[in-house]
Amino acid sequence: MDKGGTTIDAGSVEFAMSYRKELMDDQGLCVQVYSVIDGTDTEILRFDCFDQAPHYHYGPENHNIRLFMDKTTAGNPLGWTLNNINNNLPSMVRRSGYEALADSLESKPVAKAKLDELEATSRKMSREDRRFVHHTMPEMLDGDMVEAGNIRFGLEYRHLPQINDEGMAIHVLSDVAGEEVELLAFDCFQGAPHYHYGPRNEDVRIYWDVTTSGETLRWTLDQFKAGNLRSMISRAGYPTIANAVDEKLVQELMPKVEARSLELVALNNK
Repeated sequence: MDKGGTTIDAGSVEFAMSYRKELMDDQGLCVQVYSVIDGTDTEILRFDCFDQAPHYHYGPENHNIRLFMDKTTAGNPLGWTLNNINNNLPSMVRRSGYEALADSLESKPVAKAKLDELEATSRKMSREDRRFVHHTMPEMLDGDMVEAGNIRFGLEYRHLPQINDEGMAIHVLSDVAGEEVELLAFDCFQGAPHYHYGPRNEDVRIYWDVTTSGETLRWTLDQFKAGNLRSMISRAGYPTIANAVDEKLVQELMPKVEARSLELVALNNK
């Protein structure tokens, strides 16, 4: 992959960073270790500190050994990465296949000031460059918010001329610290249908394979009817809200949610 645009010259190595937002089902900071090998700027190590599937590469331009981080034991992926750059960089460079560079780093380690700069910069980027989606529901009509205990369903038919798409959208919302927050969003569009886990949290975006899912609004309603809402809200990062969902009430309201959703589709596709 391309070299990150934010760089820190640390002597025999250079750190490069970029925040990966383009991954629809994941996101996170990429930290790369570069050095000049035989006159060529070479990627020695890469740490992909992603939310869902964090991993790292030994020698991306050599044998490219890719290993996944276990978030249960490693903890925060960026914290794990910084700790290993601080304490294990020569060994990791050696495993990447660059013996001479590893020897150089052992005899002259990266200066503490550079490591501190790397930590400050990477944590700032990881915090400030996150991808969020804030659906403002501009086309939702009066009466199309269905209250269901500690959650609510926002129903709207969306028109997106800027991307030549349209379709029914169902927003699952709740109140967090006095603010309305979208927990899940199901964009049942005609062209690029997809749904979001935690649009204001990790924003895991999944595009439907309509060959296997079938019609996406029907798929969405079927998930609600099958009792999958709690587990989906939990995956979105809101387990306390998920535990408090009144499943009986949700099921009682499903006929109303379904009927109005289908009505909105019909009204906009005459």
